[in-house]
Amino acid sequence: MRIGEKILYFSTLSSTNDMARQLALQGEAEGTVVVADEQTSGRGTKGRSWFSTASLGLYASIILRPKRPELSLLPLAMGLACRQTLNEIYGLNVALKWPNDLIINNKKVGGLLLESSFSGGVPVYAIFGLGLNLNHGPDDFPEELRDKAISLRQAYGHRVDREEILNQLWPNINFWYQVFLDGQDKRIINFFEQHHIFSKGEEIRIDFNGQEIIGLFDGLSPDGALVIVTAEGRKQLTTGEVSLKR
Repeated sequence: MRIGEKILYFSTLSSTNDMARQLALQGEAEGTVVVADEQTSGRGTKGRSWFSTASLGLYASIILRPKRPELSLLPLAMGLACRQTLNEIYGLNVALKWPNDLIINNKKVGGLLLESSFSGGVPVYAIFGLGLNLNHGPDDFPEELRDKAISLRQAYGHRVDREEILNQLWPNINFWYQVFLDGQDKRIINFFEQHHIFSKGEEIRIDFNGQEIIGLFDGLSPDGALVIVTAEGRKQLTTGEVSLKR
């Protein structure tokens, strides 16, 4: 089944990823999508909460059952699909920030979350979660997020339609998922670097488990790790919070 052929809609869920995981464990087919109008316990990476106001955002999760055992490039491929969709519909310059943020005007418009389960080194399932800020006005964000978050409505100047985005998203996700399954890793890396918010040679700061690392951004490794050049030499990081050094 292609991604998006079966969509389950809910008015309220604690988390679309949680529901998708339950369905995956019950044998639901790859490609099934869970969409909610509201999440009461939406989350991002590292256990952070994801602000999920009713009817203002897009909150969706996809059940995947990839045959590849190494999933590190899958979030990058999914990010490319999301960026492409928003650019095609609204003509917006959406940047990617490694490993899982969608950025407009240096503010976060969306986030991606991949959660997976393995058995004997083989993925049992992978749940791809997507949160997008659609029709928030400035006052719809908590005060602590207003300088960091943006909605498509704010960037585009008009209200946007969730279903229009979803309908355009499925072909792009199917395309980039197949690129991932086909092992076209260089293609994923090259396109991600092309649309990354930081250019090679820019000085960046990484919060790595509470430790600050400063270096020059040097692109991504073949397996999707962030590569930086520091005073101690080249380093590859598989996780961390990245920002420009100011």
